[in-house]
Amino acid sequence: MPLITLAYYGDAVHTLFVRTAYLNKGLETAGNLHKISSKSCSATVQAKALETSEEILDDYEKNLIRRARNVKTHKPPKSCDLEVYKKATAFEVLVGYLVLKKEYEKLQKILEKTII
Repeated sequence: MPLITLAYYGDAVHTLFVRTAYLNKGLETAGNLHKISSKSCSATVQAKALETSEEILDDYEKNLIRRARNVKTHKPPKSCDLEVYKKATAFEVLVGYLVLKKEYEKLQKILEKTII
């Protein structure tokens, strides 16, 4: 599977995780859910979660992240620079990979770092 496709999948998984987490915390209105979920799904939060997760990753996963950072991507959004955007893309690739490999325990640890 192309890495950019894996990133697309990982982004969807991450978004669902974040929205479910905030629903479970009792946020009820769509406006409140969107506002706080958007912050947790930002490239900056994803990049930080990736940086703080590297100690639990195996060599293959670290190599996957390295390759994902080098994937040709579109221009980053105005809210972050290219370096942060590439790290966020690598985070999404890692999430997609962990889901497909059914590494749910490791995935849970990584995704929990994005709940702010």
